[in-house]
Amino acid sequence: MIIEKIELNNGSAVGLDMQMQNASLILIKADKGFVMCGYLDMDTATALGDAAVKVKGVKTFDDVLQAAVVGATQEAINLGIKVGMTGKEALELMF
Repeated sequence: MIIEKIELNNGSAVGLDMQMQNASLILIKADKGFVMCGYLDMDTATALGDAAVKVKGVKTFDDVLQAAVVGATQEAINLGIKVGMTGKEALELMF
């Protein structure tokens, strides 16, 4: 498992990269929410009231930052996050 501090313009996030059997589970958490890979479930994040966005096809933290957001919970949308922005742009709004 890799845990890494990720410095962004608006604050420091924490990245988690856990190698599973066939792919990595990757998540980057900011103060108010997180960006997750396709491995994790948007319905659960929604049910729990989390500000969460999903990106797909990522293998590294840098991939997550550059990937386009393909889904967002209502809580994330309330922070100004939109589908199509990058993971980094979404994270910047989560501080």
